This record gives sequence, structure tokens and C-alpha cells, in this order.
Amino acid sequence: MTLRVRLAVDSDDEMAAIATLVNAVAPEEPTSVAAMRWGETTYPGGARWVAERDGAIVGAADVGRIYMYAPDFDAYWATVRVSANERRQGIGGALLGRVQGHARAAGKTHLHVPTNEARPDGIAFLAHRGFEEYERSKSVRLDLAGMIPPTVTVPDGITITSLADRPDLVTGVHAVALEAFEDIPGGDRPMDVGDLAEFRLRDVDRDEIPAEAFTIAVDDTDGTVVGYAVLSLLPDPATAAWHDMTAVRRAARGRGVASALKRTTVGWAIRNGLDTLATSNDVDNAPMRAVNERLGYRPLPDEVTMRGPVGDGIIDL
Repeated sequence: MTLRVRLAVDSDDEMAAIATLVNAVAPEEPTSVAAMRWGETTYPGGARWVAERDGAIVGAADVGRIYMYAPDFDAYWATVRVSANERRQGIGGALLGRVQGHARAAGKTHLHVPTNEARPDGIAFLAHRGFEEYERSKSVRLDLAGMIPPTVTVPDGITITSLADRPDLVTGVHAVALEAFEDIPGGDRPMDVGDLAEFRLRDVDRDEIPAEAFTIAVDDTDGTVVGYAVLSLLPDPATAAWHDMTAVRRAARGRGVASALKRTTVGWAIRNGLDTLATSNDVDNAPMRAVNERLGYRPLPDEVTMRGPVGDGIIDL
């Protein structure tokens, strides 16, 4: 049986086959053809490979800029996925070698690779190749079946609205992100918000982010945006969503703004027929983890980001 690694072809059939493999191997990080093409268009310069056995895709890997860091960050993001019955045959190593080579050619010194506590073999695979744990997040899930929308207690002097009703507030949302992202635990460098144009492309104006579920907290005294919360619909299953971000200005923290925002998004999800919400927060982000716990979220295996060198060369099968 012939096995080879090659660059992926940008065809509907091949991209769909890659998405199917990724969703089977890493269901906690589902993707879609649309999501992959969005990444390629918005952040060009990455690459994708597949491992193919007799015409069937049995592995896939991609590499590119880490969206949440500035372009000069020293690492690229990469994923390596191999079908369960095709492992321990050198496929993962060959795919990793391709993405390492691409990152090295782009001037990067490291890769960040997402793994999950539920797949210790993936963590061991990377650790054996010089990768170390860089960041750990506590993942949680809320099953919405049978739930009624939670009570939302809005702090005095605050109005909760949505981006659908107030699209003019997007600049204020960006200002909140510029302040709040600096305080979000994780890694050894704060996330980069980018300018308003990039922020909108990445975190606002995407098909999977409903404007009706983009919840915004406004200070009644001066109309300033003091917080926001975002839901991102997942491609598989279509009735699930991810809490993409909940952020509050420093001066407004401790008043229940984050809880009101999150409860509002949960209510929207229930009323719109979703059955599952999920999110993750860095192990050091105790305040947001406490909000999730009070809402009834239940723990999932930890998400683990591994950081490692770009290596010296391509590994062949």
C-alpha cells in the first residue's frame, strides 16, 4: 500500500476530507472547509499537508501565524492529526517535519501545537521531540437540554445590548479588548488585539459569530462600552457554540458585569435551540472559571499547548 505526504490541494472534496479527519481525531477543536479557507484568506503565508494511503487521507497538518499574537512573534501555530489506526508508522513525524520546515523558512524558531489531556499519546509524541508544555487551560461544557434561560442581574448603571442592535459600539468593544487582553492569563506574552480592522476580521465580522449573540455592556452615564461577550457557533455539531471571549474593563470589574454578559449569552443560546456551550480558561484565570462554575459548567479534559523547536530538516516516511 502506497503512503505519501504531499501539500494539500485546495479543492472542495479534499478540504472536506481534511475537515472530516480533523473532527474525528480532535472533536474538541472542530473545523470546516469555510473555517480553513477563512484562515488562509485572512492570514496568508501558512501551508497544509496531507498524508495519503492509496488515495485516502489518513493524516493532515497545517501551520501558520498565531492569530492572537503580532506577526513578529517567534512561533507559528501548527496542528498534526493522524487517524487512530494509522499511528506509530512515522506519519506524524513526517507531517511535523513539514510544518517545522515551513516555520523555519518563515524565520520562526518555535512551534505551538495544541493537544489535549484526553490524548496523552499526542503529548508524549511532542515531548519526545523536544516540546514542552507552554499553556494549560481548563475546559468546561454546559449542556443546555431542559435548561431555562438563567436570570440576568444587570449591575446598576449598566445596560446590556447586542452588536445587532448597536453596531456603532464596535469601536468601544475594540477599546475594551485593548485593555482586557493584557490581563488575560496564559503563556508568557499578552495576546495582541491588533488594530480595529484586524480585530473586526478575526473577532467580530465572521459568519460563525452571530451579531445577536455578541453581547455588550454599556455604562449608562457616558455610553462607554465596559465589557462584551462573544459566542462562536461550531461547525460540528451545528447546535454547539464556543464562548470565544468575555472581557470587562478594569474599572468595571467586581460588579457582576462578566456574569451578566455570560448569562445573557447562555439565554440566547437556549432560546435559539443550541444544546451545548463550551469554553476554556487558563488555569490562572480564577475569576472567569468561578463564573463558569456558578452557571453549572462541568469540567472536560484540559487543553494543553506544547511549544517546541522548528527542527533541522524534513523527516521522510
